[in-house]
Amino acid sequence: MRAFVFDAYQQPLHEADVPEPVVGERDVLVRVTAAGLNQLDEKIREGEFKRILPYKTPLALGHDLAGTVLRVGAKVHGFKPGDHVYARPRDGRIGTFAERIAVDEADLALAPATISAAEAGSLPLVALTAWQALVEKGNVRAGQKVLIHAGSGGVGTIAIQLAKHLGTHVATTVSATNADFVRELGADVVIDYRTQDFEKELSGYDVVLDSLGGNNLHKSLRVLRRGGKVVGIYGVPDPAFARERGLNPILRLAIAALSRKTRSLARKLGVTYEFLFMRASGDQLRQIANLVDAGTIRPVVGATFSFAQTPHALASLGRSSIRGKAVVVTPAGPDDATPASPALSERTRH
Repeated sequence: MRAFVFDAYQQPLHEADVPEPVVGERDVLVRVTAAGLNQLDEKIREGEFKRILPYKTPLALGHDLAGTVLRVGAKVHGFKPGDHVYARPRDGRIGTFAERIAVDEADLALAPATISAAEAGSLPLVALTAWQALVEKGNVRAGQKVLIHAGSGGVGTIAIQLAKHLGTHVATTVSATNADFVRELGADVVIDYRTQDFEKELSGYDVVLDSLGGNNLHKSLRVLRRGGKVVGIYGVPDPAFARERGLNPILRLAIAALSRKTRSLARKLGVTYEFLFMRASGDQLRQIANLVDAGTIRPVVGATFSFAQTPHALASLGRSSIRGKAVVVTPAGPDDATPASPALSERTRH
């Protein structure tokens, strides 16, 4: 089958003929209809995570999918051929830039019924990241104040909507051109990062979702109330992350050293910092699908590409600025050619 792979770290992504997926007894074989594009894919190709995620090459990339179930393993009872599903396959089993993929049933959920395949394919990684940052690590509650950086991006667009659903007061940082857009998503306070310093504008926040790292992370610690928390999804991992991943002692020491300055500043300010490396979860995707179908969360697809354009599309992530997510769409097969409604088609152009 066709897939997009890289042969060695820092080598280009290219199309290849790869073996058909092996379907285990608890696996679901899915024909990929749409696959979201994520910076994580490019960082893996560049070798940035090779000590944390030691993949063997050649490797097919891709962390998001929406598609149609073709076959299920002998011990799978929650899915059947023809089901429309979506998933973020777990680490070690990625590869959605392909015609088909076998996914552990625990990572899979029925796709939201009210959106297009492209929109469903845009959601899993960013929606799970927002959920795990705000609900799990942030323990966000009604009445709290939440700051979400990069509000017009893939994670930010979903996190703003989720935070508002949870009953919080939401601030976000974007360029001035995206100010009205994020207000439509639910942002209460919008900071133009090009002309305003959010550290001078904001204070007393309960939770910050930081996707930028570096100095932005340290400034984020200073806008918290005492007892507040920054959840970081880019930049400095913390020792808890190293323990969770089961990293070797040398890597644990290195991560502790890298994060020492951040953790020291957090202690001085009476706040906490936690690093999030999101995980696959079909259970959480089912809850997210319910929110989408209820109209609480809407996906934002800023660009779509054909399957053949996958390498160009992935490389363009760092060079262009789009709202929400970019998605690779494959031609519909005879079993999944359900057209989107006019309203849904309009949504993908936002």
